[in-house]
Amino acid sequence: MQHFASDNYAGICPEALAALIEANNSGHEPAYGDDSWTQGVCDRIRDLFQTDCEVFFVFNGTAANSLALASLCQSYHSLICHELAHIETDECGGPEFFSGGSKLLTAPGIDGKLTPDAIETIVTRRADIHYPKPKVVTLTQSTEVGTVYSVEEIRAIAAIAKRRHLKVHMDGARFANAVASLNVHPSEITWRAGVDVLCFGGTKNGLPVGEAVIFFDKTLAVDFAYRLKQAGQLASKMRFISAPWLGLLNNDVWLRNAKHANAMAQLMAERLAGIDGVKVMFKPQANAVFAELPPHVAQALRAKGWKFYQFIGSGGCRLMCAWDTLAETVEQFTDEIRALCAAR
Repeated sequence: MQHFASDNYAGICPEALAALIEANNSGHEPAYGDDSWTQGVCDRIRDLFQTDCEVFFVFNGTAANSLALASLCQSYHSLICHELAHIETDECGGPEFFSGGSKLLTAPGIDGKLTPDAIETIVTRRADIHYPKPKVVTLTQSTEVGTVYSVEEIRAIAAIAKRRHLKVHMDGARFANAVASLNVHPSEITWRAGVDVLCFGGTKNGLPVGEAVIFFDKTLAVDFAYRLKQAGQLASKMRFISAPWLGLLNNDVWLRNAKHANAMAQLMAERLAGIDGVKVMFKPQANAVFAELPPHVAQALRAKGWKFYQFIGSGGCRLMCAWDTLAETVEQFTDEIRALCAAR
């Protein structure tokens, strides 16, 4: 049975699994990232973004974000993020812990997005030594409510960040879905728009495990390898984290997977929009749909075995679609919602 709680529920996509098996069958390889597979994937990522950049691999998204942010600031600095950002709501204080105490300063914003004005307000709120000095702006792309920052929005945010001497970090756990939604080259919403560091999510896009931390400003990556080692994120058999990336990157499987997940979210939203008593809360732009369901309907769906969250984002039921979500599953789920709403 497929579920809509998280795109983490999905398995490994066939291409990533094939690359993993091929790496396993290739014999002995040097450890700790000195293997041919890891080097090859790093080069493919540089080709993808059309720039020379430093690439590192970690086990999960919390480590990617926390360690990347820690490399951009000192303990007395602060990080500016949206109030619904994953680093604020769902990473158990990881960024604060790994940075030694850097404070998260949050701002509201419609559709889960930061704005230049919100950033300016926080930066200019105070400038005395008793206030944690703003150092980083961090964007979640796509956002925690399933929306996407446009190229223009990212450029505007990066412009105010540079003017205020702030670095720009992007939490791209669902970066692939944002690229697919915008139909732009990945460089256009990263380094060409002013992003310094990207955490490129692979797990939600079909990998078994592993995220890539990409420093477009290579000077910021100095000693980052030591951070990984100290944090227990340096894999000895690194090729088994990096090799599956080849399965995603070759033939643009990563983009195909994201487009499919996005399409299933669009289908979900279309089906829900025609049901009395159900409200789609945000226009879905990636692979998430947030919907307000009558309490008795949500309860009945769970009793039937469906899994989804109601505590993520800004309320409502979060319905995530994955690279392998079937249209038939979406139809079955929404048909059951329609029947439950009609029966009340």
